Amino acid sequence: MIRKVCWIVFLAGVALAMLAHGRLAMAAGVVMAYAGFCAAIVLAHRRRRAARLAALGVVADKGERPTLVAYATQTGFAEQLAEQTARALRGAGMPVQLVSFAELDGTRLAACGQALFVVSTTGEGDAPDSASGFARRLLSGTTPEALQQLRYGVLALGDSSYAGFCAFGHALSGWLQQHRAQPLFDMVQVDNGDAGALRHWQNHLSALSGGAEIADWERPRYGRWQLVERQLLNPGSQGLPAFHLALVPDDPAALDWQAGDIAEVGPRQAPDTVARLLAALSLDGTALVRCDTRPMPLAEALATRLHLPDAHRDTMAGLSPQQLVDALPPLPHREYSIASLPADGKLELLVRLTRHADGTPGLASGWLTDYAQIGARVALRVRTNRGFHPPADDRPLILIGNGTGLAGLRALLKARAAAGQRRNWLLFGERSAAHDDFHGAELRAWVEQGVLQCVDRAWSRDGGARRYVQDAVRANAARVVEWVGEGASIYVCGSLQGMAGGVHEALAGILGAERLREMTESGRYRRDVY
Repeated sequence: MIRKVCWIVFLAGVALAMLAHGRLAMAAGVVMAYAGFCAAIVLAHRRRRAARLAALGVVADKGERPTLVAYATQTGFAEQLAEQTARALRGAGMPVQLVSFAELDGTRLAACGQALFVVSTTGEGDAPDSASGFARRLLSGTTPEALQQLRYGVLALGDSSYAGFCAFGHALSGWLQQHRAQPLFDMVQVDNGDAGALRHWQNHLSALSGGAEIADWERPRYGRWQLVERQLLNPGSQGLPAFHLALVPDDPAALDWQAGDIAEVGPRQAPDTVARLLAALSLDGTALVRCDTRPMPLAEALATRLHLPDAHRDTMAGLSPQQLVDALPPLPHREYSIASLPADGKLELLVRLTRHADGTPGLASGWLTDYAQIGARVALRVRTNRGFHPPADDRPLILIGNGTGLAGLRALLKARAAAGQRRNWLLFGERSAAHDDFHGAELRAWVEQGVLQCVDRAWSRDGGARRYVQDAVRANAARVVEWVGEGASIYVCGSLQGMAGGVHEALAGILGAERLREMTESGRYRRDVY
């Protein structure tokens, strides 16, 4: 999906290019056509998003309430990020309401279905001046409205050199959970504008909008990795195909990450998509251009760029190869949990092929699982994800996930096995035991070796009432209480829609919302969901 802001930039670039070539009338026509073009694109965005969410089992209200994007800023940075957040969601066809914390009250929150908070911390852990009234009125506990209908996410800005790092973000999240609001994902903390954390926030926005192609807010700096393995893990499954992938870097020094870290992949367009564009514009794909600071054939460069829909390619006619590459924005990155450790000598992923409502494959999943050949070079960078690193000590660990979320849990188990930490319990959900037993032989070996003390599976398509991983959590309530009482941490990895909220609700019912909030604040309850 293409964000409206991308086309503003694109059309402006086309118009400037035409002006530079003396095509004043044509440039004016392109600019005048913009309003109608945007209306059509946004309508298409909304229809595609609705279809994607329906495929995920998410039913939108007919009168869909806007997502509230609220910011608390001291220097203006939080406001800037909130505006970028709102533009990204609107470009994906979602209704959005952007407000300052100065305009926020309990009544507005109680009427809200979904909210994203972008908040900074000032001084030694204080709320920004613009949010001081909110902090005084609401965080003091004087507002009794229950917020059980509210789903929320927090982007917290701070400076780790201060003792109260992201303190206002923590206080806000704790207050929301006390009032029974449900977190969509773990709070994203940004240390001094850390680009990796902001990319992670963008990835959450993409997931919230049904997989929209939200352009990166900074130019990617990828390394070169070679795809060396691809194995289908679920032949015959009722679900979409899922693959085990392995990549090795051109630079061996890039084999450097911890369990819980993330691989950010720069996707590529399918070769036939590029070929159709070149044919439509009568361009030679072997012509050399500069793209991302280096020379390459036009066809290779276009594979890394967002393409204008077929019906609007006339706006690109007449541009030189270099002008075309310069005008098209780069494809946005995609994130995948790393399923291996550097000691394995390769970076392993578990990737499910996704398909849009029109049947076309997802950008990154299509590239990685379908048309990238073994031996192909893949643009990839590793992002540290400190919030999902395993505990340093040998406390018990409860690992909960579904689908391709097993990737992140697998890396944690590998790290625990390497450290000789054997008190581990896995609860995992998928469709069918016969077809969706991802890495089953390895898990059974870990049970035999004592690395895994307990494994509980939930198969949703094996007949009878559908059973999901949150049902397995509830069925083992007494053991959850026992392990947590013995100091266990809980790590959740997998889908944001359905699983993450269901597991959170189950754990809150077993442990109590207050205890779960305390575990979140102390780092004993962590989530990597998408």
